[in-house]
Amino acid sequence: MVKVAVLCGALLALSACTSESATDTSTDNESKQLQTLRIAAAANLSDVLPSIIDSYQVDHRVSDSISDKSDLDIDVTYASSGKLYAQIKAGAPYDLYLSANQAFPQKLADNERDRSVQPFTYARGQLALYSATKPLNDFTPASLIDAFTSASFTDNSKISIANPELAPYGASAKSYLQSQKLYDKLSAQKNLIQAENIGQAFQYAHTGSVDYGFVAQSQISAINAKPEQFITLAPESYPAILQDGIIISDKPATIDFTNYLRSAEGQRYFLQAGYLTVQ
Repeated sequence: MVKVAVLCGALLALSACTSESATDTSTDNESKQLQTLRIAAAANLSDVLPSIIDSYQVDHRVSDSISDKSDLDIDVTYASSGKLYAQIKAGAPYDLYLSANQAFPQKLADNERDRSVQPFTYARGQLALYSATKPLNDFTPASLIDAFTSASFTDNSKISIANPELAPYGASAKSYLQSQKLYDKLSAQKNLIQAENIGQAFQYAHTGSVDYGFVAQSQISAINAKPEQFITLAPESYPAILQDGIIISDKPATIDFTNYLRSAEGQRYFLQAGYLTVQ
């Protein structure tokens, strides 16, 4: 009888261990499946970042710190850089912030106790003027200025521009118009339609809701716009759109993806998408 009791006890112990082991394995598997990298990305990246993410997850082999990228879910929120900055300051649980300027990531770095956390430049954007309704093939930037000041350019003519206070592309567009002595005039005539971000500024122009839009060259490249639909503005005619990012969490996936983003392979996607080379 004693022997039976001992045997039963051993079997129960073995069953418990097996059950506990299965639970641990299940937990490990669930943990792998639930890995999430949360990225706060400037709106202008919506056309290029998905390709970089696909390449990272499918083609690029995982570093030693991450065993399987198929277990990694990358969740991206696109918005104006200023709006994303405000969300991060309010405690939004992002792991990586990719801004369209340098100022917002630097502000985050300045508030960090760990001074080793510093921004990095990952792209340089280009500014373009786009229209889905007004042919631009006969225009140069100089003649375009003449057109914007001509009598035919009435109060009904509209130009979309991203909010200069929140969107770096909008700030550069504003600076460009100011350098041409046009910003105050167009603002006073209510020709400028302010969009929340560069994505919305593009949509206004693309749908014909406005006559022209100051947009990102990458957006033009993404839709394979016809030559008569846009003018690429000279980079020296507006403040350089240097786009910085900053790592917010120290997750291995955050660091691994950031390294890929800045690698030659990752940078190739930016060049193909209409960005300038990062010096």
